[in-house]
Amino acid sequence: MSENYSAQDIKILEGLEAVRVRPGMYIGSTGVRGLHHILWEIVDNAVDEAANGYADKIEVVLYKDGSVSVEDNGRGIPTDIHKDAKVSAVEVVFTQLHAGGKFDNEKYNFSGGLHGVGASVTNALSEWLKVEIYKKTVFKMEFHSYYDPKKKKIISGAPVGPLEDTKQKTDKHGTFIRFKPDPKVFETVEFNLETIAKRLRELAFLNKGLSIHLVDLRDDNKFYNKTFKYDGGIVDYVLYLNEGKQNLYPLPVYAKTERDGILIEFAIQHTDSFTESVFSFVNNIPTPEGGTHEVGFKSGITKVLNEFAKSNNYIKEKDLSFQGEDFREGMTAIISIKMKNVEFEGQTKTKLGNPEAKNAVESATVDELEKLIANKKNRPIFDAMMKKALGAAKARNAARHAKELARAKSGADATKLIGKLASCSSKKAELNEVFIVEGDSAGGSAKQGRDRQHQAILPLRGKPLNAEKKRIEEVLKNEEIRTIISALGTGIGSDFNIKNLNYNKVIILSDADQDGAHIRAILLTFFFRYMKELIQDGHVYIGMPPLYKVYKKDVTVYAYDDNDLQKAINKVGRGYMLQRYKGLGEMNPEQLWDTTMDPQKRLLMQVTIEDAAEAEKLITTLMGDDIDGRKAYISEHADFNKEDTFMDKVNV
Repeated sequence: MSENYSAQDIKILEGLEAVRVRPGMYIGSTGVRGLHHILWEIVDNAVDEAANGYADKIEVVLYKDGSVSVEDNGRGIPTDIHKDAKVSAVEVVFTQLHAGGKFDNEKYNFSGGLHGVGASVTNALSEWLKVEIYKKTVFKMEFHSYYDPKKKKIISGAPVGPLEDTKQKTDKHGTFIRFKPDPKVFETVEFNLETIAKRLRELAFLNKGLSIHLVDLRDDNKFYNKTFKYDGGIVDYVLYLNEGKQNLYPLPVYAKTERDGILIEFAIQHTDSFTESVFSFVNNIPTPEGGTHEVGFKSGITKVLNEFAKSNNYIKEKDLSFQGEDFREGMTAIISIKMKNVEFEGQTKTKLGNPEAKNAVESATVDELEKLIANKKNRPIFDAMMKKALGAAKARNAARHAKELARAKSGADATKLIGKLASCSSKKAELNEVFIVEGDSAGGSAKQGRDRQHQAILPLRGKPLNAEKKRIEEVLKNEEIRTIISALGTGIGSDFNIKNLNYNKVIILSDADQDGAHIRAILLTFFFRYMKELIQDGHVYIGMPPLYKVYKKDVTVYAYDDNDLQKAINKVGRGYMLQRYKGLGEMNPEQLWDTTMDPQKRLLMQVTIEDAAEAEKLITTLMGDDIDGRKAYISEHADFNKEDTFMDKVNV
């Protein structure tokens, strides 16, 4: 690494032309995710300065005009003239695709984000962008996007003028960037505070000692001002994720080392939970699909703990042996590595493909755990791990029979399934969808109203078991859960195979009341714990039944929430009638088809895991045994002041 960071360190690979034409190629989508992506690219640049030792503070501010700023106290973008471009390095960074200091390993050891396209893509998709660089004096530059009538196209991210040295002296150092996303590009330009706070908290955990300050100035009545800083780093992260669980030993096992040029850091703590929660990161980027680093980490743990079990006589029963999953039951772990030349693979580019990472992480995990075992003070920790693994091994043997029942390919369960599942006639899984419907009444309407060729209906006659509180063999005793597994065809847990999925869309359809919300939460918890790939690959949806029907004579408009209701009333006009649905069972087959099942008209919400660790935390809070934690979450997020204005509208 070098302190001498100048314009010549900025490598230009190609121009900026196509970003506006095909923004999805660069940021994935023009929806909410894409909107936040252009913020992450600027944040990632600031975090890279910190990760490489040049900054320790970042501030993110959300403004009333819809803009957002990111400031760091790093080295500041180089301000001198680039020898090839003949303009300032600042202009190069914001107007040239693939321009940045991250292609030169001497200037950045490790970097996250889109590897240099970030700042220019953010500029290209913004109405305007302003940058200030602090290097003894304040440098300023502005960019804006506008329609050129002569060229008959939008010019994106054009400099308003060259980089200006204001000559204003400053003791600060670093970069300040403020930009406003362009509503002509994005479906929405409203940033989500909770989404931003979660990601900034995660980055603070992953970068020990980094202070990230978040301010929201958009609402005078709800001023938000919070700093995320964790001197314990990923140890604090594991403790945060395990809040509300019963820990088997007080502090996580932690190690940090370097192997073959790869920085490796991990923290492990076991709880009384029955599932494993391993979260991996590469250069601060989450890898929810895992990859070579995660494989090496798990393999290293299995090797060390198997050896410990043998040498300490933990395996005594002849028919009992440990598998890797036994050691990981109830384990919460963070594995974070930093490396050069990262290669991602998988559909969503969230899986590490570098083969060298597996060997490096595995050998480092083995060596570091063996050092910890050698310290006699740590003996109670590893004894606790062994007791947990013994219970898991016995339960695994017991669950083997339960899993065989759950497959239900023959015998009594298959007969029960036939009675419940109204299957579709098409054999092409990619065209088919299954509705998991709450109650026989709604199930009956759904069966009559559906498209029989491509839509299957699976009514639930009772509540499924909460998978958060039970071991797998207990969960599999629940008839509703077994029926769902049988209908989907994938198997569960270690037997899960996405290729055997019978339906491209798995749609949860429940009432818009407390019971319906609870059933949704139970089903999503089960999918998250035992069929996570189903969610990761985008197969799980929530059906959105309407709350209201506004009608008169031949005009009917459905409203899906309170905001929709007034629009529907305006559309139908004076003399309207209003009905509020209490449940799906109140709808006849035609209404259910028109509002909730017709692919041309319905509203579906796709379930995604934007942040697997935060999803883990939320499920533990809402579905676990920590009553105080659940109350605190509900108190913070629920709107207790919301008024029911339904009767006001009825009496219009």
